Amino acid sequence: MPDKGLDLDRFMPYRLSVLTNRVSSAIARHYSERFNLSIPEWRVIAVLGQSPGLSARQVAMRTAMDKVQVSRAVASLLAAKRVTRQAHASDGRIAHLALSAKGRAIYDEIVPLALGLEQRFLSVLSRDERRQLDQLMSKLAASSLDLAED
Repeated sequence: MPDKGLDLDRFMPYRLSVLTNRVSSAIARHYSERFNLSIPEWRVIAVLGQSPGLSARQVAMRTAMDKVQVSRAVASLLAAKRVTRQAHASDGRIAHLALSAKGRAIYDEIVPLALGLEQRFLSVLSRDERRQLDQLMSKLAASSLDLAED
């Protein structure tokens, strides 16, 4: 007999996860074949496109991906010469990552596509609903950090 205490269709963490996966997959369909990128690889490119010079650990923190996913994505992007790695001046264990010219060209081509898909996705919301959603997402993101520390 199913557990009556948990209704996945109403359980917010589950619903957010499903929604995130659906949106990420929709965006990925538009760039994966064209650029031969996985979702984790695109996330690394997106973060480095906005914030070059981060370490893999910092990328993992910003994307909330686990270290193994980030490590594999970075290794693949390095092999494809889409990302460069430079050792930290005083600590050789740390490497700074940045987009190569190939990586930047991909980033510059995908960003308008991703923003267009975001607009389509959010078009069902009014301007006020979008503002409210943004505020609610900020609150939930802050709350999620508290949960992670428990």
